[in-house]
Amino acid sequence: MKVEDIKPLGDTIRAEIAKAVVGQTETIDHLLIALFSSGHCLLEGPPGTAKTFLAQCFARTLGLDYGRIQFTPDLMPSDIIGANLFNFQTSEFTLTRGPIFCELLLADEINRTPPKTQAALLEAMQERSVTIDGDTLKLSDRFMVVATQNPIEQQGVYPLPEAQLDRFLFKLAVGYPSEEDEQKIVAVHGSRFGAPHAQDFGIEAKVDGAKIGEAIAAAAEVKLVPDIANYVVALIRATRETPDLDAGASPRAASMLAGAARARAALDGRDYVIPDDVKALAPAVLRHRVILSAASEIDGRDADAIVANIIEQVEAPR
Repeated sequence: MKVEDIKPLGDTIRAEIAKAVVGQTETIDHLLIALFSSGHCLLEGPPGTAKTFLAQCFARTLGLDYGRIQFTPDLMPSDIIGANLFNFQTSEFTLTRGPIFCELLLADEINRTPPKTQAALLEAMQERSVTIDGDTLKLSDRFMVVATQNPIEQQGVYPLPEAQLDRFLFKLAVGYPSEEDEQKIVAVHGSRFGAPHAQDFGIEAKVDGAKIGEAIAAAAEVKLVPDIANYVVALIRATRETPDLDAGASPRAASMLAGAARARAALDGRDYVIPDDVKALAPAVLRHRVILSAASEIDGRDADAIVANIIEQVEAPR
């Protein structure tokens, strides 16, 4: 696959998802960018905004093996990755694989489980492998985590540790739809009872694993000239130098932002990255990686406002 083939592929995927999902254009674009840059996404939004349904439609359109874990306070790491269980009939231990052994994992309400259980995802998200009783088992090269969390819920939730947040390429804010989109949602879904299913809307797989792998490889070939690479580094370093933040982004964030910018350029039909690619993706890459200073919190500022200010202040290459 060539770079120019990625744009029509992305358009096909968007059109198929649109059969069932109304709106959410920006979120779908970010999911595609994450897919083609081998990243993971954290979706944050109130209940009922189709976060889970979107993940289901996304997986079905891509033909990916889909798994879902409902995170709860009593969930254990072995419930995610699996365990060696003793078989009394054979008097031997047998490996029982957990739901993490899939290609697209929906970690639903990830912040409702303690950090010990959240940590079960760290190795999988970083290295695409899991370790059970000392044995390292490989996951799919296309393994992707789409996690959700509810920003309104305050009881029975555990904030994600910084190390966990840093594994996510994007944190996406999924808000309420516009009035026009909400009217369309009611028209499409209002006559149905129970939870919607992707297959009910005729959503079919438009790509396969091999084609996704080719697209990832092609996106990695998009040109990132030194000036753009230096611009990425300057943005990341600016988050560590501003007094508005107690902690800035890591070098991992710089690498992820550069890779995501390549994927965005490819989905836009270009074989080169421009500053606008970096600017457009920086908020979603940085908002969960920075820690606000006490003064910023007192002033009522949020991470998006501070990141927007940094983007404005750091000079972009021409």
